[in-house]
Amino acid sequence: MSVKIAPSILAADFSNLERDIKYINESKADWFHLDIMDGVFVPNISFGMPIVETISKLASKPLDVHLMIVDPDRYIETFSKLGSKILTVHYEACNHLHRTIQKIKNLGMKAGVALNPHSNINLLIDVIEDIDLVCLMSVNPGFGGQTFIENTYKKISQLKEIIENKNIKCLIEIDGGVNDVNANKLISCGANVLVAGSYVFKSGNPAFNIEKLIVYETRQTPAIFKYSLFNRIV
Repeated sequence: MSVKIAPSILAADFSNLERDIKYINESKADWFHLDIMDGVFVPNISFGMPIVETISKLASKPLDVHLMIVDPDRYIETFSKLGSKILTVHYEACNHLHRTIQKIKNLGMKAGVALNPHSNINLLIDVIEDIDLVCLMSVNPGFGGQTFIENTYKKISQLKEIIENKNIKCLIEIDGGVNDVNANKLISCGANVLVAGSYVFKSGNPAFNIEKLIVYETRQTPAIFKYSLFNRIV
């Protein structure tokens, strides 16, 4: 499996959104990652459908949409129409998770399920075979710049064991607090998707830090890296 990079558009300069989308289109990235927050499920608000529609028109790569909202079932069809290729919902926000997963897949999208830091991996055992991607939150969702939660390593290993025992294909995504210090260990534990936000954005040299993370990938088993790009990609 080759490395896939999915920059988080939430970190882009929204006064120069078209420019930043162009940077991603011309980069080695494979996906655009979109965080949708409602201010209820998480204590923050990001952006809504008009922005997603604009991104979809400008993006030449698939949209990976992460819904951090209550009652996500109401919007599954909407995000499908807006061009989402991967749609992730939170376990904690779904009353009937199996039905939600099937609805996502029936609309032609890959189905992802996110778990907050307090949620146990075993909660997904009965639906893991229907999931394309599990997003493990390694910070409490809603804000960037938080400290990485060390217990995440154990959860990755547990999830990897479940996936291997069931002989299924399911990506493991780590979202929050990822940097060049912990990236190597995350990959070694079994992560396939790494979300790096503040590490890239606050560096002053996003392209350099991206290259540092790519170096980790070349030393490990293949993985998907997800970066948040806030400035230019050279």
